[in-house]
Amino acid sequence: MKAWHPLVDRLLLAAVIALALLMLAPLLWAVALSLKSNAELTVDTYSVLHGPYTLQNYQHVLLGSSVLRWVANSLLVSLAMTAGVLVLSSLAGYGFARVNFPGRNLLFVLVLCGLAVPEQAVLLARHRLFTEWGLHNTFQGLVFPGLSMSFGVFLMTQYFRAIPTTLDEAAAIDHASRFKVFWRVLLPLTWPAQATLGIFTFLGAWNDYWWPLVTATDQRMYTLTVGIASTQNNFAETMGLGYLMAQAVLASLPILLVYLFFQRFIVRAVQDLAAK
Repeated sequence: MKAWHPLVDRLLLAAVIALALLMLAPLLWAVALSLKSNAELTVDTYSVLHGPYTLQNYQHVLLGSSVLRWVANSLLVSLAMTAGVLVLSSLAGYGFARVNFPGRNLLFVLVLCGLAVPEQAVLLARHRLFTEWGLHNTFQGLVFPGLSMSFGVFLMTQYFRAIPTTLDEAAAIDHASRFKVFWRVLLPLTWPAQATLGIFTFLGAWNDYWWPLVTATDQRMYTLTVGIASTQNNFAETMGLGYLMAQAVLASLPILLVYLFFQRFIVRAVQDLAAK
C-alpha cells in the first residue's frame, strides 16, 4: 500500500501543475500578444505562437501615450485610499471592540448593513452630492468614497476582540492612557490584519472602474482602468491588439507585485483569527 503513495503524490502534483497552467493561460497569451507587432497580428493572431517578438508595443505605451500619467493617478488614489481605510478602520475597530458607549451594538449592525449595499445603488446619489461639493475631477473625489469600508471595520473589530483584555488592564495599571494602549499595545498586534486589509483595499482601488468612470471626465484625471477602457473604445482598430495587450500587462504588474510581496500576511491573519 505504501508503494502507491509516491505515485499518488506525483499524480496530484501533475494535476496541480496542469490546473495552474490552465489558469495562467490567459495571462501568458496576453503577454505573448504584447510582444508581437500589430501588423503581424492583423494578418494572423496565431502568429503569436512563434517569433519574431518585439518590445515595440511597450516602447509606444511608455513614450507615446498617457499611460504613465494614468498609472501615477491610480497609484496615488490607491495608496491614499489604503492609508485612509487603515486609519479609520483601526480606530473604529478599536472603538467597537474595547469602548462601551450607548448604541454601540446598533451602530455596529448599521455598519455591517453596508456590506449588503452595492456601489451601484448609491452611485447616483453620490454623483449629485459630489457635484454640489465640486469634487469631480479631483483626487479627493476619487479617494473619499472608498474610505467608508464596512469590511475593514468588521475585520479590525473582530481582530481587536480576539486580543485578550488582560493586556489593556496591565497597561492601565502602568497608568497608560487609552490612546497609548491603542497605539503602543494593541495596534502592533494587528499588523497581519492590517496588511490583509491594506492588500484588499489597494487591489480594490486599483481595479475600481465604475466610480472613476463617473467622477473623472477629464483625461488628465483618468485612473488606469478608465484610461485603458477609453483607449480600447476609441483606438482599438488603429493602435492594434499588441498595443492594447501591452497596456494590460503594465496595468497588471503593480497588483501582481503587491500580492507576491504581501501574500504571507493574508495567510497569517487568517491563521491568527482561526487560532483565537
